[in-house]
Amino acid sequence: MNHLALITKTQSLIAAGDIAGAESALTELADTEGDSALMVVLDQLEPKDILAVMREYDPSRESVVSLLVTPAQFAHAIVIEKRYKDLTHTHLRGMVNAIVFREDADPVAFLTAVGDLEGGSEAMANYFAEKWARIESFARSGNFDTDEEDGEMMSESELLASAYLSPRVHLDEVADQDWMELAWRMRYECPDLFTETLLVLRAQARAHNLGVGNEEESDEEDTRVETRDTDRGHGTPAARDDEEESAI
Repeated sequence: MNHLALITKTQSLIAAGDIAGAESALTELADTEGDSALMVVLDQLEPKDILAVMREYDPSRESVVSLLVTPAQFAHAIVIEKRYKDLTHTHLRGMVNAIVFREDADPVAFLTAVGDLEGGSEAMANYFAEKWARIESFARSGNFDTDEEDGEMMSESELLASAYLSPRVHLDEVADQDWMELAWRMRYECPDLFTETLLVLRAQARAHNLGVGNEEESDEEDTRVETRDTDRGHGTPAARDDEEESAI
């Protein structure tokens, strides 16, 4: 199959909302010409098109795109995921888990690629939005229990100073291929990204507490936030993207 024709077809299907059709076309290429041919096509697709396919995470089956996407392609995709204005971040969490923890993946390579991009820490803050209290506890105490000293936060200088402490909880204790393992890997294997992500979470919480975006909205700016209580009442509401138009 002509790769340019496939790229055009894939983009047209995505634009029309036929994500399943786009993924099917890419899968057919991999089946007929091999994974290397699909990787060539993925390298030429725009991040928004790769994202559209990756977001349709289905735990009951494997997506050939998710299996082959590179750390750089993944990172460029998730930093624009906020365009979908998904307040629950369900698709983001499923997509991140499916790719970062896929069988052949090096999670650190994916996290490093995310940390190298502007907006990477914001994307990860959205991933952890409903676990803010647990992430604060992990930063403070090295475990995820929020019962002890609940609500206390380390200062920014203390947080930076603690970035390279030895783990109190071993990886095999939290290796759930979900948010706990991701938080552990970020703190101990990508500490700069972990610190930046926690600072973004705090900024989101402050903005929410100040009521930013609750009183004034315009046609050019949408600042509504998710306000439901999460994670024992300490969830950080994720602000809707203020500048980007929805990619849906």
